[in-house]
Amino acid sequence: MNPTLALTWLLVLPLVASPIIYLAGRINVRLGATAAPARWLSALTLAAAGIPLWYLGEAVLSGGPVDMGVGTISLRMDGVGLLLAGTVTVLTFLVSIFSIPYMAGEEGEEKYYALLVAMAGAMVGLGCANDLFNLWVWFEVMTVTSFLLVAFYRQQRGALEAGVKYLVQSAVGSALVLIGIAFVFAQTGTLNLQQVLAASTHSTPQMLAAGALFLIGFGVKTAMVPLHTWLPDAHSQAPSGISAMLSGVVIEAGLIAMLRALGCLAPVSSTWGAFILAFGALNMVVGNLMALRQTQVKRMFAYSSVSHMGYMLIGFGVAVGYGIANGAAGGFFHLFNHALMKGLAFMAAGALLYSLHVARGSHDSLTLDDLNGAANRYPITALALSVAVLALGGLPPLSGFMSKWQIFVAGFETRNAGVEALVIFAALNSVLSLAYYAPLVNRMYRHEPSPTVAAGHNVSFLMAAPLVVLTLAVIVLGFWPGLMDFITHPAAVHFVSIFSGGPALAQF
Repeated sequence: MNPTLALTWLLVLPLVASPIIYLAGRINVRLGATAAPARWLSALTLAAAGIPLWYLGEAVLSGGPVDMGVGTISLRMDGVGLLLAGTVTVLTFLVSIFSIPYMAGEEGEEKYYALLVAMAGAMVGLGCANDLFNLWVWFEVMTVTSFLLVAFYRQQRGALEAGVKYLVQSAVGSALVLIGIAFVFAQTGTLNLQQVLAASTHSTPQMLAAGALFLIGFGVKTAMVPLHTWLPDAHSQAPSGISAMLSGVVIEAGLIAMLRALGCLAPVSSTWGAFILAFGALNMVVGNLMALRQTQVKRMFAYSSVSHMGYMLIGFGVAVGYGIANGAAGGFFHLFNHALMKGLAFMAAGALLYSLHVARGSHDSLTLDDLNGAANRYPITALALSVAVLALGGLPPLSGFMSKWQIFVAGFETRNAGVEALVIFAALNSVLSLAYYAPLVNRMYRHEPSPTVAAGHNVSFLMAAPLVVLTLAVIVLGFWPGLMDFITHPAAVHFVSIFSGGPALAQF
């Protein structure tokens, strides 16, 4: 398949399929049946998206970025966009399968699948946007679709509150980004990323302000502390599949958008790397300390996401500030790993939440006390959740340890005492995270199951299948982390070349 045609299909397929999925499900519901067509059409669409993604991946990895223009819209699929597109497609497909039993019979079920596919399409588009305005447009589409999914249980007060908080903070962030884009256009006369980079030869107050606005505006969606306050409510109130998406790919898409926008302003200031490193440290410690206090499982995982964003920021900060490509490779590896680990954690917790509460008509939160003795009745789900949290805690030889290790090694490659101290601080934070992950595992393997577990329903095959796939992926990447080099290294090379103004191939 021609690379340009493959890119077209990858972008068009989910956006065209989304209304069809909604109509197919809606018509069936109006006829008195279920929304089953919407369930399977969404899974089929995401599986089909893998075909153009495969051809596009071959073209990008062998021949470099693939460019496409539609009128004034400029698109470029490079290593970074490819990594994001692959991560989004895989996780969204697994979430669509997981959601079939989880969302069955829910009011507006067909809308759920239509929005899920549209949100995936928006994130793929965001990854290959090649000008600032269209980057912002894709970012907005992602925000609107994810907001509707966060507030999916609109009859519940908590979900509505979380949705409003998410919408308001996202809107403020989007407005700041738009002001930053206006500053850039006023200074350079263009919004194309490469042309802005070429025109940004010196520092001006307007360009510095634009960079700060990008950092803050996109930082809201990236959950950078103290801009993260929407995240715990949104993650805990959304359906579990959407929690996995928010933590696994949505905040990472926000991070990619922020790095793309800052990348075209790289010559304006040499302090972007220092800012990213500072936010990384703040995210790790605040995320961990807040997670320690939680008794609700999904809120604990939400704060854990804040902490893990800190590790990614350290990897990218090392790459931006010191030109260490290994830092970016570690950051991208951790980005992919985090999608797997947190997707697994939220879906495993969601399977337990469904079996212990939702299937019995309750929308109560899943608490730590509910997990007591869960392994006796749900051995596969408990094992999956254990692997997920131990990998998140950085326990070797699971994948989370490998990506953290790569980031730490990159930090010592800088030969800078401050960064080395920060790496030690990050390692201590990784150990600290086990203080809330380990008791969770301990609870599940107690001999006596809690009354809630004893009265729970079974976990269906369609819920368990994605858990098994993700568990195996986390274990396999832990033993063979080099399996991801084919995509993380080209993405890192491209990333560092933007900030350093030249190729970085020699570092690999």
